[in-house]
Amino acid sequence: MCGRYSLFVPPAELADRFEVDTAAYEPRYNAAPGQSLPVITDENSERLRSLEWGFVPPWADSRDDGGHINARSERLTEAPTFRNAFAAETVDAGRCLVPADGFYEWVETDGGKQPYRVTRTDDAPFAMAGLWARWEPPTTQTGLDAFADGTPDDDPDVVETFTVVTTEPNDLVADLHHRMAVILPDGSERRWLEESVPEASELLEPCSAEKMRAYPVSTAVNDPGNDSPVVVEEISDSSQSTDKV
Repeated sequence: MCGRYSLFVPPAELADRFEVDTAAYEPRYNAAPGQSLPVITDENSERLRSLEWGFVPPWADSRDDGGHINARSERLTEAPTFRNAFAAETVDAGRCLVPADGFYEWVETDGGKQPYRVTRTDDAPFAMAGLWARWEPPTTQTGLDAFADGTPDDDPDVVETFTVVTTEPNDLVADLHHRMAVILPDGSERRWLEESVPEASELLEPCSAEKMRAYPVSTAVNDPGNDSPVVVEEISDSSQSTDKV
């Protein structure tokens, strides 16, 4: 699974990499479920937008009928929760890019769970394949004219969420976890946003292990409240790290 990641590259680098307006960008060293985080949606691919990590399908009776942080790539065309978003045929759900520059996994050891950060070998930012949705409480359903530019109006009960698509791990990540995020190949990001389901499905493969590296980090990353450069620093396997920063 992918349950924690980072994105702290300079705004100019992020803007150049994805050709987007980064006005809404805030660096994150320890992005966690339930937080509002930057994504690029097929609805407006020219700017970063902040959506809540934890997918709630538009048809849910309650926003509590969701919170899906990951979606298995093998079931996107059949799972009722995700198939409409994957098909990208409605105005309230679709595909998105989840920019990141690393993600975290935990490995059981004799001393407890050891967190690892996984990055590209060149430390460049990448896009994880994602799905997004807009959920409105049944009592506040409105027409399309309630949205000025494809975003919710000022109704605080309307929520936009996203999930990260996962696949089988490559040889590197397999030592850490049995699933990994779908990392889109450079130059294929627009294909994920714009292509039909058959073409988009071709992108749901694990990233090459040769392009990635993993290293141990402090257990400070266990607490989402620890969101500072300390949590991305490499430690030795034998380090005794603190849970506070």
